[in-house]
Amino acid sequence: MNIPADKQEFILKASCEAGSGIIAAVTTFLSERGCYISELSQFDDNESGRFFMRARFHVESGGHGLSDLRGEFSSISELFDMEWRMVSATAPTKTLIMVSKFDHCLDNLMYRLHKGELNMEITAIVSNHKDLRPMAEREGIRFIYLPVTKENKLEQEKELLDIIKETGTELIVLARYMQILSDGLCKALSGRAINIHHSFLPGFKGAKPYHQAHTRGVKLIGATAHYVTSDLDEGPIIEQSVQPVDHTYNADALVAVGRDTETVALAKAVKLHVDHRVFLDGNKTVVFK
Repeated sequence: MNIPADKQEFILKASCEAGSGIIAAVTTFLSERGCYISELSQFDDNESGRFFMRARFHVESGGHGLSDLRGEFSSISELFDMEWRMVSATAPTKTLIMVSKFDHCLDNLMYRLHKGELNMEITAIVSNHKDLRPMAEREGIRFIYLPVTKENKLEQEKELLDIIKETGTELIVLARYMQILSDGLCKALSGRAINIHHSFLPGFKGAKPYHQAHTRGVKLIGATAHYVTSDLDEGPIIEQSVQPVDHTYNADALVAVGRDTETVALAKAVKLHVDHRVFLDGNKTVVFK
């Protein structure tokens, strides 16, 4: 559906304990304020007893603004003890990208940003190496070099948090950033830092995973995009990508296919996040696609 230029479009995300009357209360609230709901998704998690809902809606220009709607919605949220967020559907998500030496994930994100596929504004590119500085500067994006050693790790992580605060960053994307974040930093970035990790069936940990996969003759390789937690590569999964391979693929060919799966999974996860389609549900996610 095409939204007229004189309309304001918003997204409401809400979760609470499952119960009757939630959808009716929310839709009635929006209808009474002249809001037209163009998209509505909901899900009950029978295991956790939680209810999740995402609504996209618009109002005519000159009608209720975002601040008014937020203020008035508190009466509904308090009634159901909701965790909720209401945002402009067109406002870009301020995003900081972290990289090391590999450029394929960053390059793919930049391409999709230029094509209008990702509604985000890059606040900075932070790296523990200088290899990708030319790529950032070519795009006119602030590049921040934060080398990390065992001795300065906590100091550099504090500097990173200061940068995030200074730039108003809402999302952090680890686009093949080859450093393990401390438990404290993981907790500080909970629910707003996305990492990409190679994943195989079976899984191969440690050095040269694609070479290990070649030795074992795998038939599927893939990648997993997930939120960062203190449990290394065990965070809530947002998106996964797999590709079939066979005995004709050598280790270098697997590396090339692996790059493709990583870029696809990460870009899809970032898009789902900036489109406000992802909810945390314990160590899982609810994703309305």
